[in-house]
Amino acid sequence: MSIQQVLEKIVLEIKDGAHPSDLAELVDELNDEQKRELFDLLSDEEAALIIQEMEDFDQVSLLRLLTKHKASAILKEMDIDDATDLVGELPPEEASELLAHIEEEAEEIRGLLKYPEDTAGGIMTTDFISLPQNIPVEEAIIRLREVAPEAEIIYYVYIVDVQAKLSGVLSLRDLIAAEDGTLLQEIMLRNVISVPAEMDQEEVARVVSRYDLLAVPVVDEEERLLGIITVDDIIDVIEEEATEDIYRLAGTGEVTGSDFLEASVFGLVGKRLPWLLISLAGGLLSGSVIGIFEDTLHSIVILAIFIPVIMGMGGNVGTQSSTLFVRGLATGEIGARDIRNYLFREIKIGLTMGGINGLAIAALAFLWQGLPYLGLAVGLAMFMDITLAALIGTMVPIFFNHYGIDPAITAGPFVTTIKDVTGLLLYFWIATLFMGYLV
Repeated sequence: MSIQQVLEKIVLEIKDGAHPSDLAELVDELNDEQKRELFDLLSDEEAALIIQEMEDFDQVSLLRLLTKHKASAILKEMDIDDATDLVGELPPEEASELLAHIEEEAEEIRGLLKYPEDTAGGIMTTDFISLPQNIPVEEAIIRLREVAPEAEIIYYVYIVDVQAKLSGVLSLRDLIAAEDGTLLQEIMLRNVISVPAEMDQEEVARVVSRYDLLAVPVVDEEERLLGIITVDDIIDVIEEEATEDIYRLAGTGEVTGSDFLEASVFGLVGKRLPWLLISLAGGLLSGSVIGIFEDTLHSIVILAIFIPVIMGMGGNVGTQSSTLFVRGLATGEIGARDIRNYLFREIKIGLTMGGINGLAIAALAFLWQGLPYLGLAVGLAMFMDITLAALIGTMVPIFFNHYGIDPAITAGPFVTTIKDVTGLLLYFWIATLFMGYLV
């Protein structure tokens, strides 16, 4: 498809009201030269709508293909929070050069860049609607019509006092339904759910989810309204945090700056190798445990048959426990005051699952080998191993969380390594106790 055909298709899609995300997919199929030519032909507003739907690293690559004048013009048309995120991805020199071509927006972007990117202030937008509390409904509607085109959402109208402090909120429906002459302060909802600018973005996502909000206002220490965070940004936060936890649970680092196919091999190795080395050390330690009980294993070779199932079952339970705990922390279902109760409940679960699986493996071992004491030894080892795995799978993340370390990074390699070593120690210790009955 030629650039002219692509351009015609995109223009037609724009006129037909196609979503910019679909247009971004078309742009992604072009080479650098075609992208440069296409964005030179698009209006600044059309280009801004499309580039906002692209991944951060694709946005940066695209801006570098364009002239500084064109890139700045597109930046000026973008939503202020998206423009801030994009500028934040650029080196300081490039960012300053782009901001030098825009005036009013540059000050807003610089103001937002002072907040850490993973806080409420870092993801908020200043394109919102706020009105003074002492004006009547009819005047509010007139003002709303004037400022609505520049706002990111108009479902909520935030009400402020003379000091710009957040004092209430109105839905668009309540505003339209109110009678003329009614002051906003008479009909506004005073109990406004808001978040401080320094709140972590993950906690902001919990607030929005808990109260089913389309947007949440951001305030400073004196309750002055700074901006709002819209639900589309919250969805991005949820995806980002979930992705981060999944990578850490798997014992690897997050891939950034490119996609999986284009990421550097050495970069990916550097993220994954440290956790594999931890697992390697754990494997060697487990091997040394087997070496300690070498005489027991030589005397009762049949014990080796049950090593994989003992370690495997314990590993599964440890992973289950750690994953559930980390997920509970991430969603806010487990708070600081809930940890002790959660730990005791997990121990009860471990005891129950250990008892059921211990009885099952004991019966199978007895029926298979015809040795009742073998079944008793293997069953008891399974019971204790699963119970201990549930305890370790919860205690290790609790320990790291207590010291301010993300527990997601501990759930994979650390839990597995500790569980394998302790599981083998338990198994061979119990087997040694029963050796007189097994030989």
